[in-house]
Amino acid sequence: MKLSTLLFAALAEAIVLPREDPKFAPGPDGKYTITAPGIKAQFIEYGATLTNLFVKDKNGNDIDVVLGYDDLDWYPKDPGHPVYNSIPGRYANRIGKAKYTLDGKEYMTQDNDGGNTLHSGTNNWSFRYWNVTALSPESITFSIVDASNSSLGMLGRVESSVTYSVTNSTWNIKITASSPEQRTPVMLTQHTYFNLDAYKNPETPLIWNHTLHLPYSKRYLEADQGALPTGKILTAEPGSINDFASQPDLLFGHSRDDPKFQGNCGANGVCEGYNGYWLIEDAPEDAVVLTLASPFSGVKADLRTDQPGVVLYSCSWMDGSAVLKSTQGLSPDQKVVKSSCVAIEAQDYPDGINRPEWGRTEAQILGPDESYNWESSWTFSLL
Repeated sequence: MKLSTLLFAALAEAIVLPREDPKFAPGPDGKYTITAPGIKAQFIEYGATLTNLFVKDKNGNDIDVVLGYDDLDWYPKDPGHPVYNSIPGRYANRIGKAKYTLDGKEYMTQDNDGGNTLHSGTNNWSFRYWNVTALSPESITFSIVDASNSSLGMLGRVESSVTYSVTNSTWNIKITASSPEQRTPVMLTQHTYFNLDAYKNPETPLIWNHTLHLPYSKRYLEADQGALPTGKILTAEPGSINDFASQPDLLFGHSRDDPKFQGNCGANGVCEGYNGYWLIEDAPEDAVVLTLASPFSGVKADLRTDQPGVVLYSCSWMDGSAVLKSTQGLSPDQKVVKSSCVAIEAQDYPDGINRPEWGRTEAQILGPDESYNWESSWTFSLL
């Protein structure tokens, strides 16, 4: 999602370097690698970030299906900071009007997104170096201690860990958190950017040729021009722009010819496609709640999650300045262009701490003697 470039100059002072445990050193390429049959995932401490995710395509080739950089030093330097495959926190997505009220007291948060707060501000967890606290050939755990008010208005110490593991073409993600000192907002996600073609489709680099199915997501949150929910919950009619529930295998770009598609995600008509939240309702336990697939590569990605909804962002703010990784694309200088990827973020309702009518407020507040748990998995197979 779009992030204001204001206040990035302060980041150099805010970044805390990792306390690297010699038992858990990265490989010669600077990455931590875990593998299982049909899948290889690589990570760095910055943001607890997934840098590469290799799965098999229909030709039996290993293709890298997530976005990122070859230059690992660029992750903390990129002024656009797209939150590539990392953990933003302690409160992901937007806080309306950069404030919230908790137990009768109003707290002001950093305005870093046009009058709102995005991902808790410009010192959120995706800007931090996490510590590796466990490592095996199939799994890795990153941990962070978030001091009180290290992000403006986020009071009380929060301790969190994320464990990534792989098994049989599946990437598993488990996040836990605690707030031992006081009640505070906590809402987390894995902010994963996909292109299941690995940008190797000679016909188009765009994401619209993928298919998307959200079988339990007929409803979505209406958003204003700044992608902040208005409070209204709408139903996507079959065949409408925001419909991905009515039938399997709908093209992600099935509504590109609709005049409303340009501007569907706000910014006064500038944001093309999607940047919103779909509710997951009445899904059986352990059901596949989202399927993204590419007829070109033959790769299908199935999401399972314990979260009540999912954010879809179709990369409208990518401006063509970022170079693809060497594991992707058809030429060395190929760029990440507008609408060429999709970020998929399983999470609770954005700005739920300011919308008591949704009934999600207490689920987004964590206090002493409570635990926060978040779990999702991506299973990759072939069409």
